[in-house]
Amino acid sequence: MANPAPKVRSDAAEHLKAVALRLFAERGIDGVTVRQIAEAAGQKNHAVVGYYFGSKEALVRELIVDGARAIDIRRNAWLDSCEAKGGPHTVAEVIEGMIETSLDPDASPGDESFNRFFTLLGLSHRAFFMEALEGRWNTGYQRCLDHLRRLMPEMPAAKKNERFVFLGSTLGAVLASRESELSDKSRPHHMWQSGATLKHAAKVIAAMIEAPFR
Repeated sequence: MANPAPKVRSDAAEHLKAVALRLFAERGIDGVTVRQIAEAAGQKNHAVVGYYFGSKEALVRELIVDGARAIDIRRNAWLDSCEAKGGPHTVAEVIEGMIETSLDPDASPGDESFNRFFTLLGLSHRAFFMEALEGRWNTGYQRCLDHLRRLMPEMPAAKKNERFVFLGSTLGAVLASRESELSDKSRPHHMWQSGATLKHAAKVIAAMIEAPFR
């Protein structure tokens, strides 16, 4: 199935999306109204979400696809580069790549919201979340899992798949926690502001993936 091109939106619509993403990441999609999105975006017309997107649900769908598309593009580019050099060579290298490609390179520290939004939505509205993706924008993730299958210790395929469930949950929790902490700009967050923290997280998660199977 071919992936559709992203919609071209006006600056005003993109601003609404950024505001909505932040609010959804903080409160969940059920905790935010279209009126609150409009007000937070500085819009006096509370029907502005409907004007640009048709409905709140359509806005949420677009945010899901926007973020998943961006991550998938970054992840596939990283994998292409690794594979051209004969890699990735270790489980930790794959996990570190999965983490790094989940981060928005253009966002300022504390301004990222997508991983919180993604993780919370996947827990609270998983069927809607999966339906919105329509089976797209996960080729990079699947390629990473293929490399992990190759690099992991020998064990039944079902047990490898169990560990991939643990992996997805842990990655989401780590990335969402980082975003949440850094969004609080009232104080420094030395742990999450250090580039070494996510590298350490990758090693810890890799240890879980590589734990001996008995």
